Amino acid sequence: MWNKPSEHELRRLPALYSTEDVPLKEKMIYMHFFIGGCDWYAAEYDPENRIFFGFVILNNDLQNAEWGYFSLDELADLKFRFIEVDCDLYFTPRKAKSIEKIRKASAWKEEVLK
Repeated sequence: MWNKPSEHELRRLPALYSTEDVPLKEKMIYMHFFIGGCDWYAAEYDPENRIFFGFVILNNDLQNAEWGYFSLDELADLKFRFIEVDCDLYFTPRKAKSIEKIRKASAWKEEVLK
C-alpha cells in the first residue's frame, strides 16, 4: 500500500460501533483509500482486528456501492501489476453527505449551504 496510514493516524478514528447512532449522512469520513475506479471511505476503525467501517465503491459502480466493513490488511495486499491501493494524503475529514461520490451512490440530494 502506498502512503499506508500510521498507527497514530489510525488511532484518531472513532472506535468501531462508536458512531452507530449518527445518521449515515452525518458520519464523519476520516480516510480515503483508492485504486483505479475503487474507493474506500473510512468512518470507524478497530485497531485490534484492523477493520474499518465505511463506504465502499468498487469499479465506479455507484448503484451497488454500500456501507460496510473492510480490512486494512486486505487493502494493503491488493495489487494490480505494480499498482497498489493508495491512502489519499490530501483527503480532508468531512461528513459523508459532503462527499460527492457517496452522495450520488446513496441518492442523497445535494444540500444548499446557507
